[in-house]
Amino acid sequence: MSIHWFHYAAPQNFFHLCAKLWPWCAWIATVFALWGLWLGLAVAPIDAQQGEGYRIIFVHVPASWMSMVIYLAMGFWSVMGLTFKTRLSGMMTQALAPTGAIFAALSLWTGALWGKPMWGTWWVWDARLTSELILFFLYIGFIALTSAIDDVKRAERAGALISIVGCINVPIIYFSVKWWNTLHQGASVSMTQSPSMARLMLWAMLLMALAFWSYTVAIVLYRVRTLILQRERDSHWLRSWVEQAQGAKINGG
Repeated sequence: MSIHWFHYAAPQNFFHLCAKLWPWCAWIATVFALWGLWLGLAVAPIDAQQGEGYRIIFVHVPASWMSMVIYLAMGFWSVMGLTFKTRLSGMMTQALAPTGAIFAALSLWTGALWGKPMWGTWWVWDARLTSELILFFLYIGFIALTSAIDDVKRAERAGALISIVGCINVPIIYFSVKWWNTLHQGASVSMTQSPSMARLMLWAMLLMALAFWSYTVAIVLYRVRTLILQRERDSHWLRSWVEQAQGAKINGG
């Protein structure tokens, strides 16, 4: 059986897929978020060293993960767009950027809330904090640049270059605590070592990570669908779909 890998690269095919998937992802995100927050804020034990203040990690750590993952996803779609010239690639990159910027800002904000009681200050020019701030500026720069260029193709090419070059910053964020002597603590969850936290804490953090993943998928699919409606408004397939939707609405009462 042959698999048509590029079937959904066409905006008209991906448009209908988005309509089916994003509501399910939104519901999954809601369930995981409520479950994770309940475990993290009400059930997980108090940390022996940091007390109740540590609970900010159930938002801070997953938000930091997602800020990096989303930028790597932008880099991937940028490479796909420059290589295969697919229209969907540029839309995916532009749809990802606002959500990535939100998670980067949330990571910085919750990090400041965590740092004040633990370090005695809202901000230090720590390697990880500084590189995360650079990531936030990369998101803002991408959004500003692509919005400032009227020509869609030129905007997508310029944004693709920022996305690809900016990916260099992601491993710097991740490995900064190993490469430099920083105030920031090391990873609590590792692929090669046992977790350094209680099982309930780990479950709460992973559930929040899944919630943020599901939210990202839902909002990006919704945003891509909106971009397709804007850019493909003159296409025959979209006019046909609108006419069918209007006809179904009239017939349905």
